[in-house]
Amino acid sequence: QVQLVESGGGLVQAGGSLRLSCAASGSIFSINRMAWYRQAPGTQRELVAAIISGGSTNYADSVKGRFTISRDNVKNTVYLQMNSLKPDDTAVYYCNAEIMPSYLLPPNIYWGQGTQVTVSS
Repeated sequence: QVQLVESGGGLVQAGGSLRLSCAASGSIFSINRMAWYRQAPGTQRELVAAIISGGSTNYADSVKGRFTISRDNVKNTVYLQMNSLKPDDTAVYYCNAEIMPSYLLPPNIYWGQGTQVTVSS
């Protein structure tokens, strides 16, 4: 069994910063890709940023230059540093990970429970 537990959401004023964390635990052989998605009310869930095991990253155009994704492979944790936050960044942020539970089994996709980020103007 694998769990993703997020933390770090909250309320911040426009221009402020927040740092999200997501720790994976349980039966983990390796973690390929880790990512953050977000979903605002009435919209579809969208990719914010992703990082693969080798360290390569990609970002949504709307957050480039403001958000930074990183990971600690020892702690099986992914972070999202969010700077210069805007009201449009308000959403529930979800952690996502592609995890191999064993070298004998194919990878599965796991999701965290979500953490609310609210940016006031």
